[in-house]
Amino acid sequence: MPCSISSSSSNKKKKSSVYPSWSLDMSLLSSKSFEPFTQVISDVDDTLKSSGGVKIGDIALGGIDVQYERGDMYPGVFQFMLELSLPSVVTLQEKQEEEEAAPKLYPPKVAVLTARAEEFKIALELKENSKLAVAFRKTGEKMGYDNWGLGPVLYGSVAEWVIQDRKGLRKFSNFERLLEQDPTGRIMQYIYVGDTGELDQEAGETMLREYPEVVKAVFLHVVSERPFPRIPPPKLINGRPVVFFRTYVGAAAKACQLGLIDEDAMMRVATTAEDALATVSKTSDKW
Repeated sequence: MPCSISSSSSNKKKKSSVYPSWSLDMSLLSSKSFEPFTQVISDVDDTLKSSGGVKIGDIALGGIDVQYERGDMYPGVFQFMLELSLPSVVTLQEKQEEEEAAPKLYPPKVAVLTARAEEFKIALELKENSKLAVAFRKTGEKMGYDNWGLGPVLYGSVAEWVIQDRKGLRKFSNFERLLEQDPTGRIMQYIYVGDTGELDQEAGETMLREYPEVVKAVFLHVVSERPFPRIPPPKLINGRPVVFFRTYVGAAAKACQLGLIDEDAMMRVATTAEDALATVSKTSDKW
């Protein structure tokens, strides 16, 4: 059955290392059944949760989305990211079980590239007891993957808050730091999930131009200061898709069409989102 569901310049300098957010029995690399894992890379504001469009003067405090209240987490977002992380884990686990060598495998934790300033980390740090971290963990636990969730968090700086046009470049340079966890590209591939509000598109498209061999796709949450924004058509860069979406159910449907998740995974995202919207009127644009 086809997947369908309705829903409303590169910096190559050496950076400091980022600790891996995954662990792996390296003997698996010699297995004929091995295929790279997928790590989701995410922005925070207007991607995981709404900024509410709050500003100080002309400077946005994290983003521009006014569809949801500030701090509201988007329905289905955590399930979507887990599903993107799982296919290679499930496939390798099944092949190992056939070979009677089946240690428990876990999906890579989500890496975060954020424009939040490192200098304000004491106030803005994504801690293990934060609502976001807890929501990630609970999503993993429901699927049998304890302690899945937030991995490395790479911050921006005050400079990007003042000079907004630098945010995309900072996120891309942080992505290059993340690549150092697997410089060979043999173990890990990536899917970037951002939004259209803070130059995530610039960062994601640069990833595809510079590293198409390891970046599988870019998904961009369409946000706006006005209701019912236009959703741009998808496009390809170096043969890799850039997908625009309004809801995470819509994102899951497109991921399914691209073969990044299967139909069961798509429906799990839809069910999770529907549960989160149980008290929201069907006439709302949140559907």
